[in-house]
Amino acid sequence: MACNFGESKNSEENNETTSNTEEKEILPDSKEEVEEIIHRVNKHWQDKNPDHSWAFWHDAAYHTGNIEAYKVTGEESYLEYSKAWAEENEWMGAKSEDKTEWKYNYGETDEHVLFGDWQIAFQTYIDIYMLEGENDPSKIKRAREVMEYQMNTSENDYWWWADGLYMVMPVMTKLYKVTGNEEYLNKLDEYLSYADSIMYDEEAGLYYRDAKYVYPEHKSENEKKDFWARGDGWVFAGFAKVLQDLPEDAKNRKKYEERFRTMAKALAEAQQEEGYWTRSMLDPEHAPGPETSGTSFFTYGFLWGVNNGILAKEEYMPTIKKSWQYLTETALQEDGSIGYVQPIGEKAIPGQVVDKNSTADFGVGAFLLAASEMYRYVNNTQNP
Repeated sequence: MACNFGESKNSEENNETTSNTEEKEILPDSKEEVEEIIHRVNKHWQDKNPDHSWAFWHDAAYHTGNIEAYKVTGEESYLEYSKAWAEENEWMGAKSEDKTEWKYNYGETDEHVLFGDWQIAFQTYIDIYMLEGENDPSKIKRAREVMEYQMNTSENDYWWWADGLYMVMPVMTKLYKVTGNEEYLNKLDEYLSYADSIMYDEEAGLYYRDAKYVYPEHKSENEKKDFWARGDGWVFAGFAKVLQDLPEDAKNRKKYEERFRTMAKALAEAQQEEGYWTRSMLDPEHAPGPETSGTSFFTYGFLWGVNNGILAKEEYMPTIKKSWQYLTETALQEDGSIGYVQPIGEKAIPGQVVDKNSTADFGVGAFLLAASEMYRYVNNTQNP
């Protein structure tokens, strides 16, 4: 049987051209296009929120996105905005100086110094310290004091809820980079092992929000495993941030990479055709409709993985394309606001209204993380 190799080659070239055209229809044509989106979103948020809030988790999560926006755009006002927030909070989280009072159960008071929701602020303080040339140790003095005190305790159950993995895992690797102290990496693994023992589902490759939601003691509306999108978003993004700072030869790096890949596979399978993830990911009917904060964290994680060669582009670009299209065509509003962000909570709530007017600081921060990583992807593609 004769074979026309010329015809086959032309067919392959045509298929590749079609594929590239389809990608450009969904993905940005240029880094300038992404930069315009970042500025539209971030300037809208900062203009609407000129006064600085406390250093608790939700506001601090916004600043993790704002700092990434600064890194890719170089817009000085973004850095100054986070510096002003840090100064307002005295470069601290919870402010108690009496170590005998320090607690790590849930709490919004100054005694809850060891609670991870107060420690996420240290990520931004460390980033500012690094960005400004490591010339002012006072910026990270409290971060080191708190985390080094914590590491010298005998407890290992500090991370008992999924959100905490985003709040604090990156603090450990950032402080390792600053200090070279291996104990940060040892305790990272110890604390994560505890978290895995109470929240990680080996079969699903996903994390429950906390021990209250473990199947079969807890089930979704339709008797399924109930994995909360934003909860797993915190974890997936947290692993990306850890791998970003973890040395290539770190003893647990391969283990973390494998967990990241396992989560990526499970998350890609749970994505809705419209590009978003429903709040209860394996039971879309439990709380149907789009949700932006989880979707943004997942998009950030997938893009980071592709950009850094940990996730295969050909496998995960279809997922990224759909989620980016959702983020920019549904979540992003004309005025630069970010909608469809589930309010503060800890689970998917049947009947809860989440619409285009539903926004929050942490949701904007998550969107900025995703957009900043998309900027890097487009820049890398244009300048290989």
